[in-house]
Amino acid sequence: MPSLAVLRTLIREIATQERSPRVNEPDLVMDDPEKVAAYTRAGREDGVMAPVYLYHCAQVCDVIKPGDTVLDLACGPATQLGLIARVNPDVNFIGVDLSPEMLERAKTYVDEQNLKNVQLKEGAITNLNMFDENSIDVVISTVALHHLPDRDALEQTFSEINRVLKPDGGLYLVDFGHLKSEKSINTFAYQYEDRQAELFTLDYLYSLRAAFSFTEFEQLTKKYLTKAKIFSTFVIPYMVAIKSEARATEVDKEKQQKLLNIKQSLPDYHKVDLADLMVFFRLGGLKNKYLKS
Repeated sequence: MPSLAVLRTLIREIATQERSPRVNEPDLVMDDPEKVAAYTRAGREDGVMAPVYLYHCAQVCDVIKPGDTVLDLACGPATQLGLIARVNPDVNFIGVDLSPEMLERAKTYVDEQNLKNVQLKEGAITNLNMFDENSIDVVISTVALHHLPDRDALEQTFSEINRVLKPDGGLYLVDFGHLKSEKSINTFAYQYEDRQAELFTLDYLYSLRAAFSFTEFEQLTKKYLTKAKIFSTFVIPYMVAIKSEARATEVDKEKQQKLLNIKQSLPDYHKVDLADLMVFFRLGGLKNKYLKS
């Protein structure tokens, strides 16, 4: 059951006439070692982002097949990428990020996890010229597009995704959606402040302020990613997902069991967070076969 604070936020977002402006993050490329460390700690599998990463991993499993080459845009410290790669050892992954500091963290993590199916490359997601046209089976990006400076950069990224993705390729892009009220943004940013470093809480706040609107995502999806559908969390677009049709004919039971085992190992408060995310996305039309929602 969603918390009282979340329910109040839903009501506020429905009723408010406020239109909070989009504000770029203070650091468009996260290279500060202290910030990178805080972000990395909170994002590891026992951190505050654990249920979010598990949910998105399950969604990605729906659009990839054995032997695929999967491109992860703005992979950061590779926590999400590492989880997906472990669950899908028969898939090749390429993580791209503009931050050398993040890529160093990602390389360390990939090596620690002994992941042989992950490559890392430095580059901007607005210009994927290191990849040929129609050369990638699946493109993914999880909670990273808000790092882009403006709508033009978001459009360049969508255009590049369209260029490198194979005609029958898979797609899963997810990010925050911009909320109307600054108070709503603060509610979400500070809801877990007792569980995480202050720097991560501030980064979360800046990320929500920098999020693009559902309308912007919808317009660019219709223009460049015509085979995908766009979803958001129920009532308010706290999160927005752009997903292609499932590419596997049926659920891979082995992968599903891996994910359910991870779910079972979560602490109770993370299970609650995961359940809330699954409910709000399901009510918004996005189901999750691998986690049985």
